[in-house]
Amino acid sequence: MTNIKEKVSYKTKWRIVRYANEEDVRLRRLYAEEEALRLFGAPQVSEVEGNLLLNEGINALWTILCSSGGTKFDNTNAYLGVGDSSAAESASQTGLQGTNKTYKGMDTGFPTYGTSQKATWRATFGSSDGNHGWNEFTVANGNSDSATNLNRKVSAQGTKVSGQTWQLTLEISLA
Repeated sequence: MTNIKEKVSYKTKWRIVRYANEEDVRLRRLYAEEEALRLFGAPQVSEVEGNLLLNEGINALWTILCSSGGTKFDNTNAYLGVGDSSAAESASQTGLQGTNKTYKGMDTGFPTYGTSQKATWRATFGSSDGNHGWNEFTVANGNSDSATNLNRKVSAQGTKVSGQTWQLTLEISLA
């Protein structure tokens, strides 16, 4: 008899790229990456690993995987959310916990999936979006707490102010 062990590794990484303003983003897109770094310097970047899958998100994944129902976390429906709560993650939560929260739809071409056993969501918060503390993060299949939130991460990442553009990326890998 063969003894087989099943093991799945789940890994997440959140990445925040902070640009001084929308013009900074526009100019950087005009140049190759190396040239943009030489001309403008590197934007401020932080990376945070880990998060907690929420019960509602796990149930949504099984529904989408095993039936023809459920709302996908795709380009049409997925939103990255940020809020100002520092309350600890709990699997029973159903969204962001803060007073101030902002959900943004996907950048063009996101999420990416189907290679390297991962999915990547990315949203850009422009000068008038998400101007509050960035202490909690989620990906949801709608633009509010009433949507299904897949996960939640708490990590104090500073306060975005009017005029700045911040880009938030979530990568989830299975192996």
